[in-house]
This record gives sequence, C-alpha cells and structure tokens, in this order.
Amino acid sequence: MRFGPVPLSDALGATLAHSVAVPAGRLRKGRVLEPQDIDALSKAGIKEVIVARLDSGDIDENAGADRLAQMLCGSGLRMSQPFTGRVNLLADGPGVVVMDHAALEAVNAVHPMITLATVPPYQQMGENGMVATIKIISYAVPAEAVETACAAAGEGALRLAAPVLRDATLIITDVPGGAGEKGRAAVEGRLKALNVALKNVMMVPHRTAPLAEAIAAAQTDLILILTASATSDINDIAPSALRQAGGEVTRFGMPVDPGNLLFLGRLGARAVIGLPGCARSPALNGADWVLSRLVCGIPVTSADIAGMGVGGLLKEIPTRPQPRNPGKSAGGG
Repeated sequence: MRFGPVPLSDALGATLAHSVAVPAGRLRKGRVLEPQDIDALSKAGIKEVIVARLDSGDIDENAGADRLAQMLCGSGLRMSQPFTGRVNLLADGPGVVVMDHAALEAVNAVHPMITLATVPPYQQMGENGMVATIKIISYAVPAEAVETACAAAGEGALRLAAPVLRDATLIITDVPGGAGEKGRAAVEGRLKALNVALKNVMMVPHRTAPLAEAIAAAQTDLILILTASATSDINDIAPSALRQAGGEVTRFGMPVDPGNLLFLGRLGARAVIGLPGCARSPALNGADWVLSRLVCGIPVTSADIAGMGVGGLLKEIPTRPQPRNPGKSAGGG
C-alpha cells in the first residue's frame, strides 16, 4: 500500500486518509474518492490530499477483515458487517467462549496491521455479547498476509459452547435463626442467564444425614448446595453428605477470591457444586467460572480449578465479612 500526499489529478479511486472539509460538508476518511469528490475538493481550493492507494496484491481493509472473520467465526458466533476495517464476532446466545490460545496468538503475529482482540478464555457471554473484534489497522494489507493469518487461525479456533444442561436443584441448609432462603435469587439469576431452569429448591437442616438424603433425591442435571455455614474442610458437613449419598468430591477449595470455599463433586454422571458463601451475592465469584463451564458441557477438573488462580483475584463485594485488605470496603467469601 502506498500512503501519502498526491495531487488531485492522481487521487481518483484512492482512499482518503483524513477527513476534509468541502463547501457541502465533509468527506470522511476511508472514503474511496469518486469524480464528484475530486470536483468538490477542487472547488474548495484543495490541490492535494493524503490518500492510501492499493498496490498489486493488496486487499482493502473491509475485505481483509471480512476474510479473516469468516475463518475465525466458529459455532455459536455470527459476524457483523465490515466497517472501517472492523468485523465483530457476536454470541448467538448464552454460552462460554472456547478458544485455541496459541492459534489466536499466531494470527496476531502475522502482520502488525492485522489484529484480533478477544474476551478472556471461558468468558460467559449473553446473547449479542461481543466475543472478538477483527481490525485491519491500515487501509489495506497484503492479501498474502491475510491468507497467512487465516491459515494460522485454522478452523475452530474460536467458538461459543452453548448450554447443554437443562435444569438444576438448589439445596440450602439452615440453622436455627439462620438466613433461610437467602441467596436463592442470586443463584436462580445465574442459572437463568445460562438458560437453566431452577427446578427444585430444598431446605434442610445443616446436618449430614438430611443433606445426604436431599442430594440423593435430586433428579436434575445439576445439583447445587448452599450451606448455612461455610464449608471449612473436605470432611465438613456438605462434602461428607455428598459421599454419604454415593457421590465423590473431586476438588475442595479454589485459588479464586471471592470463591475460595467452593467444592466440586459428582453423583453418578451429574455434577455437584458446593457453593461458597459469596454465591449469595450476584457479584462475580469463582463459582461462576465453574458453573458456566459445567452448564455448557465443558469438563472442570481439579487441575482446571488450580489454574484459575492467575487472574482469579476478583473485585471486593460489600457482603464480604473479612475484607482481604482491612480498611478497604468489604467483600464476599
């Protein structure tokens, strides 16, 4: 691409690099100059303009962005129309973003004018949420570079995993004088955002035996447990109740704050999440990361949870009884 000032006589068909005022208004940057534009510029007393002109083998910004977006647009995503060298990838519905990190980094390494920005891996999205933006910075780039970027991306490097679980049971344990169903609305809101129905809410005493009975009686795709007292050990009431019901605990504790006191397990083929106390608030916490993946059919292992610590220091929330930084506003468990 050739970029710079040219006399009006050589500007026809070139792309205007900067907006220019003319008697009838303004010619906006990015406009491909037509005969009437040259005439308007001449009448305005302008003798030269700064333009971009494509060389042989170049592809213009919109065509380049569109070509790369088509390669990157995996299942569950749709493309916006190209505009000023940009195409956005949007979520068709709720889900979790799945990406090939190495492939996407390779795209950005091809040419500095070819750029791709995404949300973080496994980000939960709502319908129409922007998952990625492809932007060609210059007015044109070598077509060969665009094809190299497409090859680097390959197929399936960016997609949206849609919810696969349909319904959930929430079991809340209570103690005399406890908070009762506090937290139900926050949990139900999380599930609704993922198109999961809260089919059943069970209130039981904060003891192992009745909780084990409730776990065993649940008939939904997902079982959530919110205890009156925080789970403090892998042999505390809720993990013990899951094992007594015939299930297993696969992970206790996570390096995400708030959310440390989560536990994860299984009852047969169904996932069981022991929610941390901060799940009573709608604010983002570690349980959201585990819940959204499981709902969308993405396995979560103990190693996966261990890897959530980098970037896992989340915002303080007002309900937190013991703030991480005394003197600052409190946050949640």
